[in-house]
Amino acid sequence: MERDVKLEEISDGRLYTANDLVKADCGDCAGCSACCRGMGESIVLDPLDICRMTEGMGVSFEELLQKEIQLHVVDGVILPNLKMEDSCSFLSEEGRCNIHSFRPGICRLFPLGRFYEDGSFQYFLQVHECRKDNRTKVKVKKWIDTPNLKQYEAYICDWHFFLKDMQKVAESAEADMAKAVSLYVLQNFYVKPFGETHFYEEFQRRLETAQKQFLSQTGQME
Repeated sequence: MERDVKLEEISDGRLYTANDLVKADCGDCAGCSACCRGMGESIVLDPLDICRMTEGMGVSFEELLQKEIQLHVVDGVILPNLKMEDSCSFLSEEGRCNIHSFRPGICRLFPLGRFYEDGSFQYFLQVHECRKDNRTKVKVKKWIDTPNLKQYEAYICDWHFFLKDMQKVAESAEADMAKAVSLYVLQNFYVKPFGETHFYEEFQRRLETAQKQFLSQTGQME
């Protein structure tokens, strides 16, 4: 989910790569779970998030929908987000994450964000989000704590720009076509299981199929 704000209003004015040091380490969030509360529908999940959660919990996408996640429309496309009333559905009574080892990418990233430009992205530090004082420096790639980071970053980039294109298609199409686009994304990138071991290869195959089916026909592909 993109924010309609100026980067200088929410960041320290710098852009970072995975190998840079950034003042984001909050000491394992000891005694704090503020970022897991009151976030509304903002924790939008990508396909790898769902893949990790379903495999980590041993459940299906449909089972997640019964309690832990919900669907809402983001710029014309239906996407899942963490269900959050007063707090995240995965937050324990002790204020700790019950799925920390397979937590979503946005949670791994926080308090960093991504700045997309020219078909790529860099990281930035959100200076007003984390309530912990005296944060220390940590390398971005260590903070994100994601295996095969280069492959993951390429996937994140592909997903972001593909989704933006699909949102443009949905917003400019007739109602029936917009619905078909939305349901296609939901079914083929979320409901239909991937299998984490071969996730990136299968994601690329589905991405190419979707681009041929929708984007090349509507002139959205560059």
